[in-house]
Amino acid sequence: MEKRIGTITILLQDRSRSTEINAAISDFSDIILCRQGLPFHDRNIAVISLIVEGNTDRINALTGKLGRLEGVESKAVLTRM
Repeated sequence: MEKRIGTITILLQDRSRSTEINAAISDFSDIILCRQGLPFHDRNIAVISLIVEGNTDRINALTGKLGRLEGVESKAVLTRM
């Protein structure tokens, strides 16, 4: 299957879910090239962006796993290499 490079944006509306998000990201560490997080402490939310490289099945599996968590939204944008 063809590899793609792209981004996954994660909007965390409940920062108490950070442990679950970190576990999911660790499970998919083989496709993650970079991670950047921006916490908004005064609003109890955070934005995390990931740069990923892998096949669409693997990237979509991570996006789906994150999106199924309550209080978490995730979207992926991919391109062909």
